[in-house]
Amino acid sequence: MNNNKLPAWINVLLLPLLNLALALAVSALVFIAVDVNPLDAAQLMIEGALGYQEGVGYTLYYATNFIFTGLAVAIAFSAGLFNIGGEGQAYIGGLGTGLVCLLLGPSMPFWIVFPVALLAGMAFGALWALIPAYLQAYRGSHVVITTIMFNFIAASLMVYLMVNVLKPEGEMSAVSAVFESNAHLPMMHDILGWFGIDFVRSPLNLSFFLALAALVLVWLLLWHTRWGYAIRALGSNPTAATYGGINPKRLTVIVMLISGALAGMLGMNEVMGYSQQIRLGFVSGYGFTGIAVALIGRGHPIGIFFASLLFGILFQGGNELSFEYANIEREMVEVVQSLVVLFSGALSLMLVKPVEKIYLALTASRANQANTQEA
Repeated sequence: MNNNKLPAWINVLLLPLLNLALALAVSALVFIAVDVNPLDAAQLMIEGALGYQEGVGYTLYYATNFIFTGLAVAIAFSAGLFNIGGEGQAYIGGLGTGLVCLLLGPSMPFWIVFPVALLAGMAFGALWALIPAYLQAYRGSHVVITTIMFNFIAASLMVYLMVNVLKPEGEMSAVSAVFESNAHLPMMHDILGWFGIDFVRSPLNLSFFLALAALVLVWLLLWHTRWGYAIRALGSNPTAATYGGINPKRLTVIVMLISGALAGMLGMNEVMGYSQQIRLGFVSGYGFTGIAVALIGRGHPIGIFFASLLFGILFQGGNELSFEYANIEREMVEVVQSLVVLFSGALSLMLVKPVEKIYLALTASRANQANTQEA
């Protein structure tokens, strides 16, 4: 995802900011079309997302999901794999987390339920990525196609389980039973209260710290271990990596398992943290948005953190817009979010060549001036 002709600060900082600015400029036209001042709308979005404690809580709650799915996409990208199955892997991972909470919650203390639920979510997410990984590595089936198919299979499987297996007797909605209290993640307002810090109630919970830990661990894995070097070598040049003694098939499977495990951790935030039960459709597109998060963040954990915050602001600020303006429907807010995804994700490389030409021209001009002065 990096361009070797450009310095890191342009790839990691300038290009994402330019893509974001372009997306916001087009979004401004949407607001103008419905007779809303785009500057007022932008101010309301920022205030709604960051201007008060509850808004900050919701913003970080959304960002937590995007960190998990963004890391899942990014680590696969590092190996040259386009894993767009984060939606299904997160869905099945949440199922694993929820099953542990339902089974162990009534009889086990939190300090047992928590690590088992975390490992179960990661294991279920990894196993859901295993078959696409195997088909890519050993049968030549493209991982994009197989992960798309597995997203649909996961959605269908969850509908069956929620309606026919996990829904309590007499319950009308497609939800499981509410977990016992010792299978609930501590909420952030409670955690901060332990230290004497007042914070209003919000969906933000302990899984935010799990997401931060995942960022650090992925950074250590990719840039400070032999496995990380092998993963990046495979993504940069598979032929050279093979000649260097790397087994591309085995590494492909390993990387996809890690990617699926990261996506599966989303269930800790949604299932064990916010909902405290399994609900149909709890993934809500977070897996697909993770693709844009990884692209904006240029596959680096630091970039993914800030890209996740950006989308958290868009989601929470967009909700505030739909509440405050009668002529702004929720669908319009989704259009704005989609434009950011479009320009920062699908069209993320659109500005690379123009920026590269400008940068090389400026570099050559400075070099000529330096040579002229020396002469």
